[in-house]
Amino acid sequence: MLILEKEEVIMPKEKTKLVIASTTSTQNSGLFDILIPAYEKSTKYDVKVEIIAVGTGKAIRIAKKGEADMLFVHDPFREEKLVAEGYGVNRRPVMHNDFVIIGPPKDPARTGKVRTAAEAFEEIAEGGAPFISRGDDSGTNIRELDIWDDAGINPRGKGWYFEAGANMGDTLMIASKKRAYTLSDMGTFLKYEPKIGLKILFKGGNILKNFYSVIAVNPDEFPNTRYREAMDFIAYVTSPEGQRLIANYKKHGVNLFYPDALPSVMGGKK
Repeated sequence: MLILEKEEVIMPKEKTKLVIASTTSTQNSGLFDILIPAYEKSTKYDVKVEIIAVGTGKAIRIAKKGEADMLFVHDPFREEKLVAEGYGVNRRPVMHNDFVIIGPPKDPARTGKVRTAAEAFEEIAEGGAPFISRGDDSGTNIRELDIWDDAGINPRGKGWYFEAGANMGDTLMIASKKRAYTLSDMGTFLKYEPKIGLKILFKGGNILKNFYSVIAVNPDEFPNTRYREAMDFIAYVTSPEGQRLIANYKKHGVNLFYPDALPSVMGGKK
């Protein structure tokens, strides 16, 4: 009687998971759809990237609990504070774009005729035009509140001011439905522009510059984090290859982001 030995079943090795807590704008803009697969294909590590796309404030709180391996966010003040407190290390600039004030094409608040973002917000408040805030403690939300502060206005509690508590894409859809004004990063606006009935009404000025950085979670604070893989990803997005991908990512022929780690990729910063 012939006895056949059982074949040994070799299960595929599970990939290492690299958890990145990020602002929703990098996800909503579609940038991660090209950046993450390119990184996974190029890295020497057997890595699967998992994105937690939330507002920057929540992303930072996640990192401070050791529940992510790194951050990809856009709030310089809170980023510097995180590093100073010892929760993050090796912060690196990656890219920037701009915040823009968008609203109904007819621009009832006449925001397109002013000189500064603060003046645009003053006109919105004076006219009682509806304004949709993300209201989610994101980098965009914090910048919006900075502009209100510059204008000397506290909008909370006003009948024309609404807090969506939502990501940028959903906030744009709500603003479109209500024919309202809002503050958006340029990347997400360009991705959603065909779906909404809003247009850019004001842009420009230092307060509307939007800088993104990557930060590894401190392995001395959280030894179980994937520090080696986090630093590998940081090296990739700040390398010529990663910076070229960022520089070449466009919607409707317009750059969504400009590289900052190697600005020479685009012949200098824009």
